[in-house]
Amino acid sequence: MSNVMEKDIDHVLLSEEELQTRVRELGRQISQDYAGKEPMLVSVLRGSYIFMADLTRAIDCMCLVDFMAVSSYGSGTTSSGQVNIIKDLSDSIEGKDIIVVEDILDSGNTLYYLMQVLQARNPASIRLCTLLDKPSRRAKPIQSDYVGFTVPDAFVVGYGLDYDEKYRNLPYIGVLKPEVYEK
Repeated sequence: MSNVMEKDIDHVLLSEEELQTRVRELGRQISQDYAGKEPMLVSVLRGSYIFMADLTRAIDCMCLVDFMAVSSYGSGTTSSGQVNIIKDLSDSIEGKDIIVVEDILDSGNTLYYLMQVLQARNPASIRLCTLLDKPSRRAKPIQSDYVGFTVPDAFVVGYGLDYDEKYRNLPYIGVLKPEVYEK
């Protein structure tokens, strides 16, 4: 891995192996829960794209995929609370079993809003699958149905998660050194 990125990482929180093991476990659980069904996984771009790719390969049932892009952060480190849909779904979700796939459930502002928007489109069911859950930061009454890992209140990057659009390509989840984002 590039020393350019690694020098900014305080420590590895979740290794590549830990991530892959847990994603396979989540895939098995979703496969059991949706046996005989055809769920639609909705990836919330951009942070969840790596998790979504690995998760869909770990699911052993027919499934559909679609993508949304929403924004509530800009280039900062905390959610602004203002949520904008930048790219909407390509297909209707009416009558479908939906699993929203997100990288991290933090304040809950973005996902709370997004889940309300999707629920209004009349899916048969809607569940949330997050790689990371940071409950200490929760500001909205929302929780995930499938959680990869519960993490402490630290600024994490890698495996799709970014700071200012960087570090997404790290194969692990690392804690970013404060001096990087406190500039």
